[in-house]
Amino acid sequence: FRRCLIKMTVFLSTLTPKFYFALTVTSSFISGLIFVFEWWHFRKYGTSFIEQVSVSHLRPLIGGAENSPPAPAAFSAGENETSRQNMPECKVWRNPLNLFRGAEYSRYMWVTGKEPLTYYDMNLSAQDHQNFFTCDTDALRPSDTVMQKAWRERNPQARIKAAYQALELNNDCATAYVLLAEEEATTIVDAEKYFKQALKAGEMIYRKSQNCHSQSPQHEAQLRRDTNVLVYVKRRLAMCARKLGRIREAVKMMRDLMKEFPLLSMLNIHENLLEALLELQAYADVQAVLAKYDDISLPKSAAICYTAALLKARAVSERFSPETASKRGLSTAEINAVEAIHRAVEFNPHVPKYLLEMKSLVLPPEHILKRGDSEAVAYAFFHLQHWKRIEGALNLLHCTWEGTFRMIPYPLEKGHLFYPYPSCTETADRELLPTFHEVSVYPQKELPFFIHFTAGLCSFSAMLALLTHQFPELMVIFAKAVSIVSVVGLA
Repeated sequence: FRRCLIKMTVFLSTLTPKFYFALTVTSSFISGLIFVFEWWHFRKYGTSFIEQVSVSHLRPLIGGAENSPPAPAAFSAGENETSRQNMPECKVWRNPLNLFRGAEYSRYMWVTGKEPLTYYDMNLSAQDHQNFFTCDTDALRPSDTVMQKAWRERNPQARIKAAYQALELNNDCATAYVLLAEEEATTIVDAEKYFKQALKAGEMIYRKSQNCHSQSPQHEAQLRRDTNVLVYVKRRLAMCARKLGRIREAVKMMRDLMKEFPLLSMLNIHENLLEALLELQAYADVQAVLAKYDDISLPKSAAICYTAALLKARAVSERFSPETASKRGLSTAEINAVEAIHRAVEFNPHVPKYLLEMKSLVLPPEHILKRGDSEAVAYAFFHLQHWKRIEGALNLLHCTWEGTFRMIPYPLEKGHLFYPYPSCTETADRELLPTFHEVSVYPQKELPFFIHFTAGLCSFSAMLALLTHQFPELMVIFAKAVSIVSVVGLA
């Protein structure tokens, strides 16, 4: 053993400054690469790669417990109700104001070369179309059989080709016109033409289904499908009118649709109505819609909460000044406006950065996660103009929105006006939003230990390399001394 120590000491004493310089530079380079990869993995997936590998693969090998013990029950009866309400919030919802694939999403891709929709989002839409537009009696009509296959196709051109095949079999196939309006039409005007044809065919089929829906369960299923088609077509026609500037016509169509089919409130047509009324600056009508849908028993949305905050901010924002308010205090109307903003921010804390243009917007996805970044993108994309139109509204938001976080220091554990913020939003939003968009995360995560560690190791190695390059003899003496002390310590 002594001979080995003597040989090691002799070997270390023969090393040149170039060796130590190369060693420190290599160490700095490798630790730098690890740091960059760790940082990229954390920004993209929200976790440390080294930590994830350690927990998933190394812990079982060294005998660590794979399953943690069950957590003790820590909810009272009221809190159990809150935890049950928490579950639906991680459900993905259809975006009420989703854009048109051919006329909007595809045009964006042609211009930028970037795919605005994720595979996960488009797959959810395919499932929606199969649920809305197909039923068990499709086999009785050849055109419906073709369309049933069309909705399952992944290739857009194959879907469009199938729609034309369905029209050859039946010129009154409403769902074929719907598919062409959504995916082949390259302008809103063209999409509206297809939807008008779909409306004509859909109303005829709907009347036939109404007359025989009580004959059998199959006919009832067919009526539900035909109702879905008719509601979808009327809603999209209203959205076409809104996009083409015929806003009063769009409002009338939406109101008529909500009266004709009041049981379909889960489709959130009122959110389309709210946006159109805000464009008309019909604030009294907006308040009337909010009075009906901003109810404690109904599920909330960013559109509901932030529109309510906008109306209250409108009453005071023009004369609001933070300096004056700090001297004289807030008036009752200003307190109501600030509380409404805090309520909206607590529901969805991602929205203000988009409204204040602190984060760049992308096209909204076809599906959103309530309280998540995807909902924030969808809301701000359509409503930013309404906030800008009201003088001082964005200034009031800028001065007050961060005060929300003082009321909820631990948002994942306890909320103020709403149940705790769901921890599942980040994962779902990364699936819904395109990869070129930087997903907003709330609450902000601390950097993992290994990012700090690799950054420190890289910096320390780089400093040693620099010192070795500047003072080679001194650093060699220092390295040999440290090596000899280490060897003696081992002996």
